[in-house]
Amino acid sequence: MAANILLVEDEPAIQELIAFNLTQAGHHVLRASTAEAALTPVKNALPDLVLLDWMLPGASGVDIAKRLRNDERTKHIPIIMLTARSDEQDKVTGLESGADDYITKPFSPRELLARIKAVLRRRAPQMTDDAVEVRGLRLDPITHRVTGHDGTVELGPTEFRLLHFFMTHPERVHSRAQLLDQVWGDHVFVEERTVDVHIRRLRSALEPTGHDELIQTVRGTGYRFSIQQ
Repeated sequence: MAANILLVEDEPAIQELIAFNLTQAGHHVLRASTAEAALTPVKNALPDLVLLDWMLPGASGVDIAKRLRNDERTKHIPIIMLTARSDEQDKVTGLESGADDYITKPFSPRELLARIKAVLRRRAPQMTDDAVEVRGLRLDPITHRVTGHDGTVELGPTEFRLLHFFMTHPERVHSRAQLLDQVWGDHVFVEERTVDVHIRRLRSALEPTGHDELIQTVRGTGYRFSIQQ
């Protein structure tokens, strides 16, 4: 799957290597070395995906990710964070800033391409295109809209797929591994902790309409979407 990818990396050698491998795989690459330079091409045309280095001159990659997520025009662009940080809290920080995935340096071109393919594949709805409605919460896969008691619920692409899966499989307990397979896809690069981060995002988005309580934590097992009191 060819894609327009914005690569934001300030180290010339690493930028050149990544760009070369992306081009060889058939992708079109736009390059930027700073936070300011990264935002310029986004204003002209939305990329299909952003590869974003954590450490950049000026604003950090985390800052850029937050800015993209807070902008109505760019909030749905998939983001993969490139980082030398391997601590769990750093990874969680990257995800909570709005990144869909992260990859720790050094990484192989093969792993990077696999992660890009997985993130792009996750854009498409996994289930049917039929709208689903539960207790005033309505999700429409065709228009990609979610409403709660006639109010709009703003969700990122991963949270949308996660809610769609939950709503079409109510009252069942799903482990983190099962959610990764069903919502993220059958690749092996995303850690189970990623599920917890996105569950928190989803609950936060549903809280204003009172639907956050539908997503229950089953201690020691996983999560369940339940309409039972």
